[in-house]
Amino acid sequence: MKRIALYHFETLLWISRLGTFRAAAERMNTSQPAISARVREIEEQLGIAIFRREGRNMVLTARGRRLVQECEPLWAGFEKVLLTASGFEGASGVVRIGSGEIAAASCLPGFVHEVERDLPGVALELELDLTARMFQQLLAGTIDLAFLAGPVASPGIRTAPIGSVGLVWAASRATVAAGGFARPLPVWSIPDHSPLHGVTVDSLGAHAITPRSLGTCNNVRMLIDIISGGGGAAVLPEPMIRPLLANGTLAEVLPRPERTIRFEAAIRQTESDPLVLELFRRAGELRMDT
Repeated sequence: MKRIALYHFETLLWISRLGTFRAAAERMNTSQPAISARVREIEEQLGIAIFRREGRNMVLTARGRRLVQECEPLWAGFEKVLLTASGFEGASGVVRIGSGEIAAASCLPGFVHEVERDLPGVALELELDLTARMFQQLLAGTIDLAFLAGPVASPGIRTAPIGSVGLVWAASRATVAAGGFARPLPVWSIPDHSPLHGVTVDSLGAHAITPRSLGTCNNVRMLIDIISGGGGAAVLPEPMIRPLLANGTLAEVLPRPERTIRFEAAIRQTESDPLVLELFRRAGELRMDT
């Protein structure tokens, strides 16, 4: 038992969460052989098999599952004691954050600067994606904290509201001057698993407008470029196009939708890492640029 160290237990917990030795190695900034060696050392010390292979994944045995269940609260408690004692000033590690473009353009930069200032030992890995994919990544444990377009309702996810963003029906100044929707226009939007797409479709129906076409693009900034170049109209987040409305590059082509897009910071309901919980607490204090 003298050969079992804290990093052995941390290794078990990450393999259990992420499902593979490779993913655990990436999360812990080490190699896959090192992870395998740690598992062998624990199994040799305890005299039990902790994992069994099923396809590409490593699955806990019954005794391994019990070991992880009993170790997880102990590990979280140990980390919390150390981090709380230091006021999180000595916190270190990598936290993976997922965000959509709208949140990234609004509240995320300030959040990142705050973490860099207060927690210099913490490295953030940022990934921009659509809400649907980030939701799945959060549940799978490949990201730790996400800024999602909501509302998000899932028993596996814990959320904190961080405000909402207003939307604008926009087109280029030339398109609006030519009559806007007086003639059939192409409409662009984010793909249909985005709340922005739902607002677009509902608003077209409310105005009894049949667009010439409804194209999709998974990048909001690309949508803005398309619309600015005269490529039709789109429902866009007001904070992201405010300067273009002010300088006349874009103009409003229809009344603004009443519906706004809500945003929420989110973590797994079972999250126990005190560092992630601290960042989630800080994220819950953010407010979107409305």
